Amino acid sequence: MGIDTRTQFCGVIGNPVGQSLSPAIHNAAFRKLGLNFVYLAWHVEAIGEAIKGLRALGNFRGASVTIPHKVAAIPFLDHVETTAQKIGAINTIVAEKGELTGYNTDATGALRALREGGVELKERRIVVLGSGGAARAIAVALAAESGTEKLTLLGIEDAERTRLAQDIRSTTAVTVEDSYLDESTLRRVLPAAHILIHCTPVGMSPKTEATCVPASLLHPDLAVMDIVYNPRETRLLKDAGLAGCKTISGLEMFLNQAVAQFELWTDQSAPVEVMRQVLESHFR
Repeated sequence: MGIDTRTQFCGVIGNPVGQSLSPAIHNAAFRKLGLNFVYLAWHVEAIGEAIKGLRALGNFRGASVTIPHKVAAIPFLDHVETTAQKIGAINTIVAEKGELTGYNTDATGALRALREGGVELKERRIVVLGSGGAARAIAVALAAESGTEKLTLLGIEDAERTRLAQDIRSTTAVTVEDSYLDESTLRRVLPAAHILIHCTPVGMSPKTEATCVPASLLHPDLAVMDIVYNPRETRLLKDAGLAGCKTISGLEMFLNQAVAQFELWTDQSAPVEVMRQVLESHFR
């Protein structure tokens, strides 16, 4: 279907966005269902200006919001859906009748990826690395929905991390510990942990040899999810596989959150297999 005056457009807002696979996935899904939509990539530094500009365009239907704008975008929206409010970060904007609403599909995408990967979440000790938008989404969702026994938040941004820990403590009964992310803290918390979820950009292409976690600290009783999906198998996941850990690729969370976004924009069931094929062919 060609682009015409009625084509609705979506896109990804981030900095950087050069590595994003979102345009390939969403455009393949639009084509599969014969929808008059197109999805673009926007390198954005000034988030408020960008949203103001998009708001002024009649055919704008929605956006994916990625690093570093997931929290900063909120004041420029008209509404924020309840889960996203609790998280304090969005990754999706939907435009409806001139009003913009923020959603967070990172949270549901991550929980679904863990469950589909066969990871039990109830009464587990979970370590989350990072405290930015995605870490926040996952930690809040785990505390609210999974029956987690203890959540340990490790990050290098002290104020951001302690605020996240405080928010979870004040709204749930989950035991929350937070600490600076370094090797000595990892050595202290990982032996007793059941699940490790990595939510920082470390290891993302092009710096694919980087990892936050020394391989010697990984053990077979640990399930490891890395939300970095490019490369498909990060250094952390390679090390975890060699240590006998159950591993979950960031591709699964990425696919699940994209499916939820597509359905919010189009009001149709997403062609999940087509979206998965596009992702897998990219990494083949």
